Amino acid sequence: MKHWAYLKPVRPELPKLRNAAWCRNPIDNFVLARLEREGLKPSPQADKETLIRRVSLDLTGLPPTPEEVDAFLADTRPDAYEKLVDRLLGSPHYGEKWAAPWLDLARYADSNGYEKDNLRVAWKYRDWVINALNQDMPFKEFTIEQIAGDMLPNPTTDQLIATGFHRNTMLNQEGGVDHEEYRWYSLIDRTNTTASVWMGLTLGCAQCHNHKFDPFPQKDYYRFLAFFDNVEYKDLNLGQGEGHILEPELELPTPEHDKKAKEIRADIATLQSVLDTETPPLAVAQARWEEEMKATEGQWTVLVPSHATSEGGATLKLLPDNSILAGGKNPDADTYTVQASTNSTGITAVRIEVLSDPSLPNGGPGRDSDGNFFLSDFEVEALPAGDPSAGQKIQFKGADADEAQGGYEIKRIVGKKDKKESLQGWAIDDSLSSAEKIRQAVLVPEKPFGDGREMLLTIRMEHRMLHAARNIGRFRLSVTAMADPLKTVQLSARLRPVLDMPASQRSPEQKKQLAAAYRSIAPELQPTRDQMAKLNKGLNGLGIVTALIVGERPGTDRPSTDLHIRGAYLSKGERVYANVPGILNPLPPDAKPNRLGLAQWLVSDDNPLTARVTVNRFWEQIFGHGIVETSEDFGSQGDLPTHPELLDWLATEFMSDGWSMKKIKRTFVTSATYMQSSRVTPELVERDPYNKLMARGPRFRVDAETVRDIALAASGLLSPKIGGPSVFPYQPEGVWDQPYSGVKWVESSGEDRYRRGVYTFIRRTSDYPSLLTFDAPSREFCTVRRVRTNTPLQALTTLNDPVFFEAARALALRVRKEAGQTPDTRAAYAFRLSVSRHPTQSELDRVLSLYRQMFEHYQSNPKAAVDVLGGASAKVASTVALPAGQPDADLAAWTMVSNALLNLDETVTKQ
Repeated sequence: MKHWAYLKPVRPELPKLRNAAWCRNPIDNFVLARLEREGLKPSPQADKETLIRRVSLDLTGLPPTPEEVDAFLADTRPDAYEKLVDRLLGSPHYGEKWAAPWLDLARYADSNGYEKDNLRVAWKYRDWVINALNQDMPFKEFTIEQIAGDMLPNPTTDQLIATGFHRNTMLNQEGGVDHEEYRWYSLIDRTNTTASVWMGLTLGCAQCHNHKFDPFPQKDYYRFLAFFDNVEYKDLNLGQGEGHILEPELELPTPEHDKKAKEIRADIATLQSVLDTETPPLAVAQARWEEEMKATEGQWTVLVPSHATSEGGATLKLLPDNSILAGGKNPDADTYTVQASTNSTGITAVRIEVLSDPSLPNGGPGRDSDGNFFLSDFEVEALPAGDPSAGQKIQFKGADADEAQGGYEIKRIVGKKDKKESLQGWAIDDSLSSAEKIRQAVLVPEKPFGDGREMLLTIRMEHRMLHAARNIGRFRLSVTAMADPLKTVQLSARLRPVLDMPASQRSPEQKKQLAAAYRSIAPELQPTRDQMAKLNKGLNGLGIVTALIVGERPGTDRPSTDLHIRGAYLSKGERVYANVPGILNPLPPDAKPNRLGLAQWLVSDDNPLTARVTVNRFWEQIFGHGIVETSEDFGSQGDLPTHPELLDWLATEFMSDGWSMKKIKRTFVTSATYMQSSRVTPELVERDPYNKLMARGPRFRVDAETVRDIALAASGLLSPKIGGPSVFPYQPEGVWDQPYSGVKWVESSGEDRYRRGVYTFIRRTSDYPSLLTFDAPSREFCTVRRVRTNTPLQALTTLNDPVFFEAARALALRVRKEAGQTPDTRAAYAFRLSVSRHPTQSELDRVLSLYRQMFEHYQSNPKAAVDVLGGASAKVASTVALPAGQPDADLAAWTMVSNALLNLDETVTKQ
């Protein structure tokens, strides 16, 4: 017998009730029927202040203003609440609120993830989601456009932008990775995400073997993956192990930008043709350059080490070619010290060659398991013989190498100031062939040294990388007095063997590569390269917005892919062709077996899962938990629905009502079930502690973005601006410090400092701290259900985070400006702005008591008042306009009162 979730939902009859008068819509019939079976009664309806705050937070993510609350309290019409709901559903802030959980599913972020975590431009997709939700795009179209908008007839720009859903996968740009392997991982992510978002299935469990609990054989997994293995891409190889998989981007220029960009690109193309064209004069110059490059080797003097030691206990052996081979122990963070004498004059550079050797892992030249190394520092001390006082530590002004892993260039160790930079250093691409495994790095001193007298050089080579034994395995040291020592490393290690072979033995491809290498540095072409750089800078300066989109490879063949044995990338099995899981309904007869057909299948009326999964997720957002608690798993290991008939009624209602997301949510929030008081009685705590029977209204802490939005809204700082690029509000210094990227967090100015949380820039390896504290995910992977924690750090954040304290200052100013002159009216107004209701007399007395205590403190301690108001001595200055003149004890007191009110549990709780 099929599991319940794999059977098409059938619209159930409404259950018979003993007290049907309580019901406002069919949701209540199913809920009340269960309560009557359990011997429970629903809770009374919540008061109007509670209702307007609850539904405002649920539909817009913002608290109601005092004016909105007063208007609702004064509205005595029978349909006043329904009119309120309709107004909120029509608000442009509705899309912002409901975009956040969808962006969790879509794993939307503003960076690529992985090691470098480079930034990406993706915000047009986020804005598409907000606009689609505001327009109440039917979920059917919402699905099709995101999965296969590019495959629709004559797709619009918006439909192309929608496909960014599956461009939100992470992108690995780390040097030396197998690009095709990480493309495969992106297909895995797209497969698993689609199954989780639309079907609530753990299909990913079948990547390596047949699913252990649900009827999904491994072949089903790869048939499903095949839908995505036909997308357009190319392998962007930038050389020296750098590059990544490149998928389409859509430029979205203004008409003015479009005209200017076309002009610039035409000029760039003209210049590029010059750089790509071989001419007889260039061929002559190249031949001369090749001879000069070969001659550079004779201008280096190899140092003959007299002494070599390892701090970590490795053995350093001198070989006949005067190179040093490391053996024995391979400790973490080793330092080699080498001494050698020379009588060279006017030394202009020191060279280190790293060499392969059969004794090293993967042939070397490093000692880690891949044959790589990490040189974090290189120091040279020169001591003339017989004159110890003339010793000097050589300072280097520049460095370059003929090969380096991206982000690990030799120049990064020049001029290092402190040990915090110790993760900057030289590493290589360890995948080169043995013939290419000789690499050279040249370091240029600030001024030449050596006067012909014998001189002892002491060279220290540090290898300091956290928890990694990445020491050099074999190396050789040299010095030179040549005028242009960096010329030695003008040619990459990959092409050096080509240079050394006779021209007659070079293949056409090798000749082409060598010619291109010369033209990239040819003095004759320098003006052309300078002009191209200027034009490219101008093109980038136009600021043309782009969107990440998906495209399909041309052709009519059914998409296919290789099954991977045990899920391993390198273990390919039989070829399988795109299809849906066999246990579920087949593709519609008119649907082709491609991404578009998949999208149409997901939202077909015969699909047993999509509608159920979607309405369950909406229910979870509004009521705090799903009818199926495990909203990520509708399979046999997931929870059973608490109200199965209600779930099927909602699913069929959703489909029959045109897949309207607003209509189904309106049904939720206009139900008597939703409108109940959330007051908890001892009986309900004992019988139903998690409110799964729904005998009371929903009560739980709002999500991370809404915590921020409530504070900004109450203070009056919140910007109402909709859409646009992600913003950079305050965050602590150092959060973005990492060795692989020099990108810095530059705080936004003006109203962008106070945008809603959904617009905050998301960098996957450096989450925005306050959102992370309140359980927002990093968006590395699809998140179906956020955890909801309750920790002391959350209270400390709303008390001390400068964003929240600035909101407290602004709230204090707002209260003094808008609430009259007496402490009583100000305290009541501040309370209402924070929790959307009037305080009780007891609550008002406590607020006033805190105000008086703080006022007396700041009257007697003006310096403390200055600190609170963001004065010169404050740790965090205020950008809120404050009164000039003497420290204001009254304003400082109201700031602290506001700080406490914004920190209330009720302020950040929907109840």
